[in-house]
Amino acid sequence: MGSATYAAKVWINGTAVGEHMGGHLPFTFDITSTVNWGEKNRISIQIENILKPDRVAPGNVNGGPFNSFPSANYDFFPYAGLNRPIWLFTIPAKSSIRDITLTTDFENSTGYIQVEVEKYGNTKNGSIILSDGEYRIEEPLTFSKDQAVVTIEIPNVKLWSPSSPFLYNVEVSIIEDDSPVDMYTMETGVRTVSVTENEILLNGNPLFLKGFGKHEDFPIFGRGSAYPVMVKDYELMKWTGANSFRTSHYPYDEEFYKMADREGFLIIDETPSVGLFFNDDSASISLREKQCKRYIEEMISRDKNHPSVIMWCVANEPFPSNLGAQGFNGTSQMTEESKIAEAFLSGLIAYAKELDSTRLVTFVGVMGGPSSWMKSCDIIAINRYWGWYTNVGDFSSALKYLEGEMDMLHSQLKKPVIITEFGADAIAGMHALEDEIYSEEYQTKLIKSYLDIAETKNYVAGMHVWNFADFRTGQSLIRVGGMNLKGVFTRDRKPKQAAHYLRSRWNSEMKE
Repeated sequence: MGSATYAAKVWINGTAVGEHMGGHLPFTFDITSTVNWGEKNRISIQIENILKPDRVAPGNVNGGPFNSFPSANYDFFPYAGLNRPIWLFTIPAKSSIRDITLTTDFENSTGYIQVEVEKYGNTKNGSIILSDGEYRIEEPLTFSKDQAVVTIEIPNVKLWSPSSPFLYNVEVSIIEDDSPVDMYTMETGVRTVSVTENEILLNGNPLFLKGFGKHEDFPIFGRGSAYPVMVKDYELMKWTGANSFRTSHYPYDEEFYKMADREGFLIIDETPSVGLFFNDDSASISLREKQCKRYIEEMISRDKNHPSVIMWCVANEPFPSNLGAQGFNGTSQMTEESKIAEAFLSGLIAYAKELDSTRLVTFVGVMGGPSSWMKSCDIIAINRYWGWYTNVGDFSSALKYLEGEMDMLHSQLKKPVIITEFGADAIAGMHALEDEIYSEEYQTKLIKSYLDIAETKNYVAGMHVWNFADFRTGQSLIRVGGMNLKGVFTRDRKPKQAAHYLRSRWNSEMKE
């Protein structure tokens, strides 16, 4: 199953075959023994999405930052159900490929793709074929304890990047008596990702992320997979001049990643660990931590071979109970709650790095949250709303706070900064001569002001506008019509003034 939100139980012909907790990521069950071969079969799936404090993402949290209905501890609608396709598939009984991990590197004009293959069954041999339409490289596989590793050298390698998203075809086979018993093909790109104190480097070159936070959300479909909408979203992002997006606040349908590979978009891939808190009982914290780690496992297992994914994000806006009490300087007293939070978050980052050491890892810090929580991050990723949720309409003081806070964070942590959310709600068609909130002019001015400040900071490595398109939320007084209206496009993908502004600015920057 591609996604079942939140808790799923599956029966085949009345026999339970398994259950899975948490949405947005795929899971499988072996149903061989329960199938009535040559006859009709009944597949039954039970889904529930009860909002509970010890779940991830949590809900019905006492003292949480959101006051909305339904009572989710996050600012998007808690859709339930089967959001993505369900697949029935078979694997060879004798021997089968279980997993493939691709790792890429290059030196001068020579590229390297390390292929790790895991299988089960008695087959001892296999092969890997790498092709690009012009030439073909074939290497043998020899398994030891169901594992095999081969590194393929590519002369005159074509590196993958947003400006040239070149993909190689990789075909992995396991062979018995000179015939393949199982085979898997995929596309990948050769590229490297690293970081300095001020910059993200792609293939050794400085990279600046321009783009959006997004949601899988559309009228009628809700969060259900709608591939024509996905194609439209990519066209609109290209139209604005964007090169990247964050899968806020959960992993997307895998077709998004395949298209990003082909189109040259960069992805910050985020787990569903949004709305985390640390001031309740240890048993609930432990349950959430276990779920967060399983999300990391499932996300990396699915997305690790996509060149478009350059960064894992293990959480969005974890928050302390005294949110905002640290004030402008972002410091906090080392309370017991803060110790728990730091250990929790640094543990998630370390776990992601253990599973994949080739990408950057971060979490996104909430406005008013302590800077000390971000010490383990490779990138300082922050959501900031000076001029919207605070200092409303007062651009002078809002921008002063933003600039000072970014300088402080970089000075403290010595890492590049990305503002992963900034923006303002705008009601489509509402215009004003003055700086009036909810007008398209106010939204555009705020976005422009943030981008202008970022241009003056050599340590800012990216700016992601919140949001790509208006999206549905729970009901509250600040959510007109149950909608977050920070999109630069409307929910049905019509551009607001801010979208035209970004198109003008970002595309002119590409020409410089």
